[in-house]
Amino acid sequence: MTTQERHVMLVLGLLFAQARELVINDSAIVLRPSQLRVIGMVPGEGITVTDLADRVGMTKQGIGQFVGHLVDKGYLTAEVHPDDRRVRVVRRTSLGQQASRQLELVLADLESQWAERIGTRVYGEFRAALDQLAGLPPG
Repeated sequence: MTTQERHVMLVLGLLFAQARELVINDSAIVLRPSQLRVIGMVPGEGITVTDLADRVGMTKQGIGQFVGHLVDKGYLTAEVHPDDRRVRVVRRTSLGQQASRQLELVLADLESQWAERIGTRVYGEFRAALDQLAGLPPG
C-alpha cells in the first residue's frame, strides 16, 4: 500500500467498516447503522427535529423522514413542543434505549479488541487523540 493509499480518510474508513460489519452481523441489532446513529444522537431530555438535523448533519426534511420511520417502528417519539406547536421534540422510547445500549455493547467490545491488539496505553492515547481532533472534551 502506498502512502497515498493510506491517507487518514482511507484508514478511518477501514476502521469504520470493521465497526459497521460487527453491527450488521449482531443478531440483537435489527436496525441499520444509520438508524442507530440517529437514535444515538437523541439526548435523554429530547431534542427538536431541527436541532437533531444539525447534530446529525442532515436536512430537516431528511431527518424528518428518519424520525418518522423510527417513530413508526417504536424506537422514537415525536411530540409537539409545549411552547411552540410548530416544533416537534424527539425522544427515545424504551425500545430505542435498548437499541442504543446494544450498540454501545457491540462498540465497547470492538474497542476492547482494538486495545488488546495494540495495547491499552497506545489505544488510550489513540482515543484521546481522536476525541481531541473531534473537539470533544477529555474523558
